[in-house]
Amino acid sequence: MSENPLQVLVQTFEKVSYSIQHHLSSFIDLHLRPASSGKAPIFSISSSSHKSHSLKDDSFVQPIDVLLKAKSATPVTKEELGKATWTFLHTLAAQYPDNPTRQQKKDVKELMGILSRMYPCKECADHFKEVLRANPVQAGSQAEFSQWLCHVHNVVNRSLGKPIFPCERVDARWGKLECEKNACEVVGSTSFDEK
Repeated sequence: MSENPLQVLVQTFEKVSYSIQHHLSSFIDLHLRPASSGKAPIFSISSSSHKSHSLKDDSFVQPIDVLLKAKSATPVTKEELGKATWTFLHTLAAQYPDNPTRQQKKDVKELMGILSRMYPCKECADHFKEVLRANPVQAGSQAEFSQWLCHVHNVVNRSLGKPIFPCERVDARWGKLECEKNACEVVGSTSFDEK
């Protein structure tokens, strides 16, 4: 009997959730705390038949713990948020497929649009909208998307008076994540979309 599609979706969501939480916790120098501490994982959805196949362990960072253990009990700064966002986006670009489906291309473009509308810093979001208008998303392959993102990051850096990153080194800086059994690859349904 084939695996329940909803179960596969939930497992994929948990893997992505773990990856994001792991990298954000590393970014702010916190350690992952096992879920056995009495609190449920933030995004864990489980059933009696659910098995996590590719996670090394079931450790998750709890959002309240991140807030309580941060350097100070103040909200993040625009700079901290920006750095975390760029880290996420470049890591996503590094995992992006070499030959993405139509849906994956659409999703990446939609994600950039959503960021330009919902980013917590309105000034930053408005600036990103302008940057996207002048530099439409290029997501035909992993290399194209990574280079486009590096270029866009440099556009933002120039406007902030920050150093420019050499885009030929983007893969060395934000390369593929080390994951078991390709668990970090961007996964998308290919059943309804064409390449």
